Amino acid sequence: MRNVEIKARVDDLATLRARVERLADRPVERIRQEDVFFFTARGRLKLRLLAPDSGQLVYYEREDSAGPRPSYYLVYPTAQPLLLRALLSAALGVRGVVRKERLLFWAGDTRIHLDRVEGLGDFVELEVVLEEGQSVAEGKARADELMAALGIRADQLEEGAYIDLLERSQGAG
Repeated sequence: MRNVEIKARVDDLATLRARVERLADRPVERIRQEDVFFFTARGRLKLRLLAPDSGQLVYYEREDSAGPRPSYYLVYPTAQPLLLRALLSAALGVRGVVRKERLLFWAGDTRIHLDRVEGLGDFVELEVVLEEGQSVAEGKARADELMAALGIRADQLEEGAYIDLLERSQGAG
């Protein structure tokens, strides 16, 4: 599975949410997430805990760059996330935990996440889902179009994942 994505800091979540709601073509979904990241030789591996009986193991690879970038990922749903967490913790070790409240919107082929991340603040993520045969350039063009419509500036863009930002903020403090 592939997408093109960006992550950006948000100065005014209420204003951005109003813009996103004008573009959204499905009802918003509120999700509380705890993402447990594990040590890996390459890419990132996280277990997304959604409920005691619901989770997703997610492996992904992408560049750590600030602009729209391709991401390649695999998702494995699980009804036993706590057991899987114990197993992976023992086998790989826990890199860190990211807790967030997410508002998920859809605008056509794009997931728009408004995230409040514990210890980091407010962010927006755009994930343009690429269909088979669709080019990364098309995904980047769609991300650029949505960034302009939402007023997301280049100086707001972030590199890396939330776990990287959290590690940097903890190292600085």
